[in-house]
Amino acid sequence: MAESAASTLHVELVAADRTVWSGEASMVIARTLEGDIGVLRGHAPTLSLLSASVVEIQVEGTNQLLVAALDGGFLSVANDRVSILAERVERGEDIEVSQAQVDLEEAKRLLDSSDEAEQRVRHAEARIRAAEKVSGKVS
Repeated sequence: MAESAASTLHVELVAADRTVWSGEASMVIARTLEGDIGVLRGHAPTLSLLSASVVEIQVEGTNQLLVAALDGGFLSVANDRVSILAERVERGEDIEVSQAQVDLEEAKRLLDSSDEAEQRVRHAEARIRAAEKVSGKVS
């Protein structure tokens, strides 16, 4: 068992109000403000700001890919432990694509009237990508 734990990443995906997912993973892909980052076992210590985007976690020992949309936040990597912290996190399978598209259109209409609207557009687009990625895998 110790050998298995040493060959994986321990990942915590946390929203402001709850832990969304916690477990062992073989890989994490996230989008920082500087670009995409892939994390495997042995990754150098890192602390990065995340953009509103999709995060992918390859669950260890399965072919399951956990996909979630988040509204920005932080990524911390140290000693094969990955923490992803965001205000809002939604798993792809929990997102209704039609509602996310309505939210995206509403956010786009508000673009000229609010500085916050651009962030809402990016978050709505990330929600749609997460939901479509999950539904595409299931089909």
